Amino acid sequence: METEKSSVMIKFIYGALFCLTGVIVFAFSFFMGKSYEAILRNVIVSLIISGTIIFMLLDAFTRGRSGLSYDNYDKKSRFMIIYVVVLILSCIFALIPNEFWPYMSLFVMMALFSNSEIAIVSGVGFATISVMLEENGNFGELFMYVLAGCVAVAMFRDLKENTSIGFPVFISLVTQAVLLIAFNVLFLNRTLSINILILPILNLMLNLIILLIFLNMFGVYVIRRSNDMYMEINDAEFSLLVQLKEKNKDEYFRAIHTAYLAERLALGLGFNARAVKACSYYHRIGVLDGSLKWSDVEHYYTENNFPIEAIEFLKEYMEPQKGKVKSKEALTVQLSETVIASIMYLLNKNSDADIDYDKLIDKIIDKKIQDGELMDYAITFRELEQMRKLLKKEKLYYGFLRR
Repeated sequence: METEKSSVMIKFIYGALFCLTGVIVFAFSFFMGKSYEAILRNVIVSLIISGTIIFMLLDAFTRGRSGLSYDNYDKKSRFMIIYVVVLILSCIFALIPNEFWPYMSLFVMMALFSNSEIAIVSGVGFATISVMLEENGNFGELFMYVLAGCVAVAMFRDLKENTSIGFPVFISLVTQAVLLIAFNVLFLNRTLSINILILPILNLMLNLIILLIFLNMFGVYVIRRSNDMYMEINDAEFSLLVQLKEKNKDEYFRAIHTAYLAERLALGLGFNARAVKACSYYHRIGVLDGSLKWSDVEHYYTENNFPIEAIEFLKEYMEPQKGKVKSKEALTVQLSETVIASIMYLLNKNSDADIDYDKLIDKIIDKKIQDGELMDYAITFRELEQMRKLLKKEKLYYGFLRR
């Protein structure tokens, strides 16, 4: 019910954005003294642009969190705000020289708050509005800013905490500079001189300033924020794990050992190690109040500000959807937990038991293959064999389980 209300609210807000687009473009067209034919054209085109962007947004939402970059699926207001800001700027740009428009950086901002496809369509649309509102706008401006914007979006499409932004910024600015010069020479038939380079240089400086400020803020409040949260919850001394240790030491050590082994597998195979570790630690946190159902334990994750990604993995592991392919990370946790639980079970029966770890691991994996349990996982035979080898390499660690 709550999801349906949220969906209705989003559609209502997008409907309001659609109408607002027409009103703003109409107001700017009217006060700039455009003819009635031009006003009608501008409003109709702006509504088509707005409708296309909204359609692409709604389509992205139907694909879930994979439809949008970073955590934008859960922060829908970000793009709404940038949409309105860029819409107003696109109208204001018609009042200033077109060589000064900082569309390149605006393309990047829209991409990081939605996805690459939506950003490109939005950038083309807003640049079109600016050209339509100009006194003598022409397609040369679209040629210049759309190409520069597309290159910038491609350069910044996969930012991570350790991504160096120097090269992407350099390539984006060089592309913009070349296109600004090409615009002057090819479309305005000007001869190269110091005078015609003044506005392009100012344009590049403005884009550089906007990019550096925005990328720094994006890194701090979006990218690093998630990493910092993982560092906190993946600490063995985190409050929830401390509570688990006080409540049930066996469960606590089972979680610790599973997390270690699962993280080793994830790192060795290039899977999402931090999410794997979080899932290993907390998928049985319901032991605290005697229930392991998702609906009963979800509050632990939301109240402790778990990253959205971590919550997704936990839900997938604890309450998998029928017919949906499970992730490699989920299998990593399950295999690690099964191996740890099996060894601990044998040691509890006989602390001096002589365990053939290779044979035990082969038996566990082969049984899962025979029972068809691995059919539901997005895993290849090669990756499964690598998991088998990595599990067998941890014999020294298994020895610590005897203590």
